[in-house]
Amino acid sequence: MRGFETASRLMDAQIRKASESRGFAVSRLLTHWADIAGEDIAAQCRPVKIGYGKGGLGGTLTLLTTGAAGPMLQMQLPALREKVNACYGYNAVSRIVLTQTAPVGFAEGQAQFTPAPKATPRAPAPEIKRHASATAAGVHDEGLRSALERLACNVLSKAQETKGKQP
Repeated sequence: MRGFETASRLMDAQIRKASESRGFAVSRLLTHWADIAGEDIAAQCRPVKIGYGKGGLGGTLTLLTTGAAGPMLQMQLPALREKVNACYGYNAVSRIVLTQTAPVGFAEGQAQFTPAPKATPRAPAPEIKRHASATAAGVHDEGLRSALERLACNVLSKAQETKGKQP
């Protein structure tokens, strides 16, 4: 149960070093971006870097976004700044800048922020199901037989797609 905590401690130094090189003193802003910004905003942008001026107070957070989401995010920046500062515990970010180009760093060349939906598998043709059932018919254990039928359906379907032949 606690094995991941040990692995996490091994990676802390590397994560902190990479985060601090981009200005993120608190890596939680990167790792928990969806929790801090909210699911709707996190789906449209991601933090890239924080830059601090000569005074060191009130940094500038740079967010990467796509072109269409820019105007909508621009209107939500004051509320987002408050959420980010709540993560830090003080007024660490005085302004937020949106960029629509692919910067070098955590988000190299990634324009899509949400994963594509997974495709639902198609049901195998009835003749493939019959052939798979006949193949596994001699097995007496119900669980094993149904697993073998699914495997046979997958193999036969794949063979049909690649060769274009009927079983």
